[in-house]
Amino acid sequence: MSLGIPMLQKVLIANRGEIALRITRACKTLGIKTVGIYSDADKDLMHLRFVDEAVCIGPGASSESYLNIPAIITAAEITGADAIHPGYGFLSENAEFAEIVENSGFIFIGPRPEHIRLMGNKVSAIMAMKKSGVPTVPGSAHAVTPNNALAEAKQIGFPLIVKAAAGGGGRGMRIVERVDTLLESVQAAQRDPEMWFGDDTVYMERFLQKPRHVEVQILGDGNGHAIHLYDRDCSLQRRHQKVLEEAPAPNLPEQARADILEACVNACKLMQYRGAGTFEFLFEEGEFFFIEMNTRVQVEHPVTEMVTGVDIIEQQLRIAAGLGLNLEQDEIEVKGHAIECRINAEDPTTFLPSPGKIETFYAPGGAGIRLDSHIYQGYSIPPYYDSMIAKLIAHGKDRETSLARMRQALDEMILTGIKTNIPLHKDLILQDANFCEQAMDIHYLEKHLLKQLAQQAETA
Repeated sequence: MSLGIPMLQKVLIANRGEIALRITRACKTLGIKTVGIYSDADKDLMHLRFVDEAVCIGPGASSESYLNIPAIITAAEITGADAIHPGYGFLSENAEFAEIVENSGFIFIGPRPEHIRLMGNKVSAIMAMKKSGVPTVPGSAHAVTPNNALAEAKQIGFPLIVKAAAGGGGRGMRIVERVDTLLESVQAAQRDPEMWFGDDTVYMERFLQKPRHVEVQILGDGNGHAIHLYDRDCSLQRRHQKVLEEAPAPNLPEQARADILEACVNACKLMQYRGAGTFEFLFEEGEFFFIEMNTRVQVEHPVTEMVTGVDIIEQQLRIAAGLGLNLEQDEIEVKGHAIECRINAEDPTTFLPSPGKIETFYAPGGAGIRLDSHIYQGYSIPPYYDSMIAKLIAHGKDRETSLARMRQALDEMILTGIKTNIPLHKDLILQDANFCEQAMDIHYLEKHLLKQLAQQAETA
């Protein structure tokens, strides 16, 4: 029996790995046919066994396959797909791609191109949030250049951070503590994004010393109806990349939480935002400060799904099909606590990628355990893509229970043939008394835990 969704008969999944499998599953649940695309290096991907059709779109390098817009559009045309889901990463936040998809007569499963563009530039995003009443970090209201940097810095105060307007992953970030290093830092911050993204626009804001990274998950129907699915804490990071995430964010003042959730929903209603999106904040001393909005589904969406019971990908598909948002805010409640550990194919001490063949693999299970992964015994991890190979999620009635379940799940997980960061989660993060007691700030993993590890290695 098919649940059949009008307007959405066949979806092309413009991604790979675990998110491609996750989208395949959601489509199957709704009775939607699927098209998988893959590079030469990816012919053995797990989801390709389950899609209705599969098309090879080019060589292993991302630039020639998963970032090749003409090849993806051609694949959609020859298979008769009527919609394209970009997943996360690759082209998911590329406004030009969303535009080309829609102009080619396909449905883009994501926000409107203008919202991707608005939020893709951090300066315009901050301006839009200010107008919507979402709190932002004190900083420059426009682009900073060597000419106006000094005047802007005096208004903001030191320490401050210079950030690239385009891109992500921490490229183009410089912390400035003194006026005499300001100009040099602005120029250096301009060079990185110019090289990576072709845009040298930078801005400045106050540098918060020990903030947490808290984000709000929203869904909007594109016509002014929007809801939130509460919040997540993603403070455990290394080089601005998240390592562990949890929902809901622990130890938030209830009034501050309620206010920020409401502000995010109102911003979406004002914009008439469509699809899934995430507002990211720095949280320090009871205050929230907006940093950016991700106009796509996030890697860490499972923790929100576990505590709310809402299938976020299914909602994306329903919204894209024109069925609107069949959820009201008063239906959404948080049940228990969920934690996600990102499992990467990398050396747990040097963090260098570790591609190669998986010799043995055992997936953990039991109450409250979820593993989102595309790997299997005998699968070879190619060297071309992001090193994340799995997401292990533990859900329990409270944070303590989910931590205990996560420890057990990591103990159960057997993965040989390659190096992974499982020891980092198992032996370091989840053994740390401070983290187990409460959520820590964004510097905690790098400046405390990994520093301890490095010192131990030196003395050993």
